[in-house]
Amino acid sequence: MAEENLSTKDNLKGIFDGCLTIPNLMSVIRILLIPVFAVLYVKGYIWWSVAVLAVSGISDFLDGKIARKFNQVSALGKMLDPVADKLTIFALAIVLFIQFKNAESASMKAFAWVFLLFIVKDIIMLLGGALLIALGSRPVAAEIYGKAATLVFYVVMILIIGFGPEVGAISRTYPNLTLPESVMFVLVVIAVILTFVAFVSYLPGSVKQILDNAKKKKEDK
Repeated sequence: MAEENLSTKDNLKGIFDGCLTIPNLMSVIRILLIPVFAVLYVKGYIWWSVAVLAVSGISDFLDGKIARKFNQVSALGKMLDPVADKLTIFALAIVLFIQFKNAESASMKAFAWVFLLFIVKDIIMLLGGALLIALGSRPVAAEIYGKAATLVFYVVMILIIGFGPEVGAISRTYPNLTLPESVMFVLVVIAVILTFVAFVSYLPGSVKQILDNAKKKKEDK
């Protein structure tokens, strides 16, 4: 059932009701870890950047479970969690796009543009969420497809940062553990496909909220 459409002011107020919870704090910490990861990776502290990314992924897995187990599900949490996911994906995609463009391998240079697909998708979703709030609705909570796509994305990115040719922390020290380029490319393509499957799964609920909002405003006139 669609939530009742509210004014933007009332909608924002409702979103922040009961927002002081442990899961929400974990989501905020995940957001704060994003620039930490990016700086560490760019500065060459690859191992530390992998550790930060792992902590972010584990907290993403735990916050929803804690929210449900201790009845700390909130409207803000339903928004913060996917926003943290999208910002993390955004940062990872930018960092790896730059790394691939600067790689010596011609095939990695050519493949770099694929990471832009993650960026475009998440810009669209962030703008769509802002539009729903402005219209008095709320962004659709993460579905199983979204969670699965995010999990796969984290796993693939950690594998690349750990074992990718030219960019991996472990593969730089132990070249025999380097992922073949073809395997790395296939993993990224799988992550892209799942990401867009998740994106499509959000559309019906979002479109329904927009149509319900428009219908209600027409009836109120």
